[in-house]
Amino acid sequence: MKPHVLVVEDEPSLVEVLRYNLEKAGYRVSVAGDGAEALGGVRDAIPDLIILDWMLPKLSGIEVCRQLREDPESKNVPVIMLTARGEEADRLKGLASGADDYVVKPFSPAELLARVRAVLRRSTSSAPDETLVYRDLTMDLAAHKVSRNGRAVHLGPTEFRLLRVLLKRPGRVFSREQLLDLAWGRDIYLEARTIDVHVRRLRKQLNGPAESDLIRTVRGAGYSLDAGD
Repeated sequence: MKPHVLVVEDEPSLVEVLRYNLEKAGYRVSVAGDGAEALGGVRDAIPDLIILDWMLPKLSGIEVCRQLREDPESKNVPVIMLTARGEEADRLKGLASGADDYVVKPFSPAELLARVRAVLRRSTSSAPDETLVYRDLTMDLAAHKVSRNGRAVHLGPTEFRLLRVLLKRPGRVFSREQLLDLAWGRDIYLEARTIDVHVRRLRKQLNGPAESDLIRTVRGAGYSLDAGD
């Protein structure tokens, strides 16, 4: 079956451009014109990927993304956010809300399709029967679940990929650029500071009140999965 892409956009001319190019590239496309309609559409049929405009009637794209990440049924659906906001702070805010990628308007259809292919490829690249373990932390790649000391850890897809990279090589220090390549892919161009946003989110989810921080920051070098003892 063709991958299903939900386009959430209120500008009719852009919707038609997106629909034409996505369908031509082999995707099945549905459309929502505002944030509330998008959330309803996702509840009816979980798409393989969502292209989400930042500025929407009723609910902003940022709020839609946050609600998607809070819902167990949609928390792992990849999201590419579209926006006219090109400042770094805005890009980081979009990624911090749970978006997997961020495309600034105006953009070329070829660029967007490349981002769509890359994000879908990353979302389906986990080994189907592998379990990764470090100390009291366990990642089940087949079930797409993480637990620590028996407690379920709820991660968005980007934080899941980032943790998977760290779990495969505990103790190794990865630079921000290496983490971008391994968790996002070489064909995605993001600032290195993007990693800092997602590491903060990952730490918040991994570390309970009485639990040690498993992620070590190495000043001037990057991050590693290292309990430090």
